[in-house]
Amino acid sequence: MPQDLTPLWLSVKTSLLATFITFFAGIAAAYWMLRYRGKGKSFIEGIFVSPLILPPTVVGFLLLMFFGKYGIAGQFLDKFAGFSVVFNWYGAAIAATVVSFPLMYRTALGAFEQIDENLLLVAKTLGAKQSTIFWRIILPLSLPGVLAGTTLAFARALGEFGATLMLAGNIPGQTQTMPLAIYFAVEGGANNEALFWSLVIMCTSLSGIIGANVWQEVRKKKVRPKKQEKFTQDQINYTDAINCRDAMNRVSTNSCLIVDIYKQLPDFELQVSFNADNQPLGLLGGSGAGKSMILRCLAGVETPTEGKITLNGKVLFDSERKINIPSRERKIGFVVQNYALFPHMTVAENIAFGLQKKISSKAIKQQVEAHLIALQLPGLGNRYPHQLSGGQQQRVALARALASQPEALLLDEPFSALDTYLRSQLEQEMIAKLADYGGVSLFVTHNMEEAYRVCSNLLVLEQGKAIQYGYKHEIFERPQTVTVAKITGCKNFSTAVVKQLEQVEAIDWGCTLRVIEPIPYNSSNIAIRAHQITFTNDSNQENTFSCWLANSIETPHRMTLFLKLHNPPESKSDYHLQAEIFKEKWVTLKDRPLPWYVCLDSLRLILME
Repeated sequence: MPQDLTPLWLSVKTSLLATFITFFAGIAAAYWMLRYRGKGKSFIEGIFVSPLILPPTVVGFLLLMFFGKYGIAGQFLDKFAGFSVVFNWYGAAIAATVVSFPLMYRTALGAFEQIDENLLLVAKTLGAKQSTIFWRIILPLSLPGVLAGTTLAFARALGEFGATLMLAGNIPGQTQTMPLAIYFAVEGGANNEALFWSLVIMCTSLSGIIGANVWQEVRKKKVRPKKQEKFTQDQINYTDAINCRDAMNRVSTNSCLIVDIYKQLPDFELQVSFNADNQPLGLLGGSGAGKSMILRCLAGVETPTEGKITLNGKVLFDSERKINIPSRERKIGFVVQNYALFPHMTVAENIAFGLQKKISSKAIKQQVEAHLIALQLPGLGNRYPHQLSGGQQQRVALARALASQPEALLLDEPFSALDTYLRSQLEQEMIAKLADYGGVSLFVTHNMEEAYRVCSNLLVLEQGKAIQYGYKHEIFERPQTVTVAKITGCKNFSTAVVKQLEQVEAIDWGCTLRVIEPIPYNSSNIAIRAHQITFTNDSNQENTFSCWLANSIETPHRMTLFLKLHNPPESKSDYHLQAEIFKEKWVTLKDRPLPWYVCLDSLRLILME
């Protein structure tokens, strides 16, 4: 053991200072780069990580040129502060800071990038400022990564040699850190002294890294104890909570959302125009139709290229007038597909996140309990999201969105992650809740039956365009295009030619059909839904044709029959129509001799573009 322990003190002192500076600088740089959308991002990234890939002597030389007697920083410090960082322990700290910065920056940035963007989106719509989102969402969720970066930065600063030697030199008692002491001890033949300092650095660095890893493993397995003193039902008058719930449910019945926007996207152009009132509006379409993008534009997390959005008379976005209200000020609740509950907060804390901060803690508890009661979640306020079932998580997400008393509620496929039974149960609860809500509500789905049950009005989308908009019964009974008919579940189509008044030839089906509805002038297709095809014994009935069974598919309650008209099929894929019947009907039909006879009811035929 060497008699002079100054290198240990200097190394610890410079490393701690370097780590302190790097901690804040690295997190700030990482957070800035996370949000940066300007030009030259790759170049800036290269500058930040360059000390990690450049030889330490090169980094040290550049620092010497910058802080030296004729360097920009050196001249400034000499003129205004009267001292130089070259060849003193400040230089060693600067060298350690520069070489350890990339580790802190990259680790923090990686931790930030792992956070689900939906968490940040929801936090914005709940009225949180950017600073609040950082301190309450981003930093707590990225804490393991930040701690790992801090540990790595300290270990790197502790072992810095080349840049320190170039900038601070090797002055015993002043700038000689442990790495320098090792080098010059070996050079002078004092191998025992070099071994001692090597073991000290190894033990210090490894203990820090191992400690950080152990802490992360314990943190993953450990469930925070429930905060029994908070949000417990016995602290709140149950009647007051019910009254609070009823008061929050009273939303104006004159709600109105007016949307007319255009947004240029890489794959397609989003261009929609529609109005919505207090009747739930369903956005129906396939994947990539632009449904979720519309919600993101309404919430303010995406900006349309041009257009206007107005909610209850307040302009949220207007490209001509340069108006773009931030998400936190739009009073729009958002329930995303995976619910995006804050995993580090309890159920009660999740719901309270969007409440006004100026109200008393008692009022917050009362409102939280009111929402727990309203969404059938009493007694679950102290649980964490991972302790809840999928249905309970969905209810919490809805309660959190409603807690901020939004003027509009956006629901992005809220049932997609649920099983069939739970989906049906929560669907009924959602219908009842939306009826009580009374504000503007938009419900995104690609499930046409779900849209039909939940929503009064529908907006059907394809490749960013609204192809039909109106009352759900009108859209399902009279789709204007083949695309709308397909989206709403129709499976039987044929090219159509109008022969005369009330008579159309279905080219693909090889038959002429009588229709009762007025024939639109631009009709070029005819369709009929599978469940509206009927079987009959009367071959002389209107629009009745002989058919043969090409194939059949069984489901738990129904049979899908693939039928060939006029002639027997040559293969299972040789058919004209799909018919759907209950199994009770199939029992009586399957043993009948072929051909069967199908009736295409003139009242059920759909004419469209």
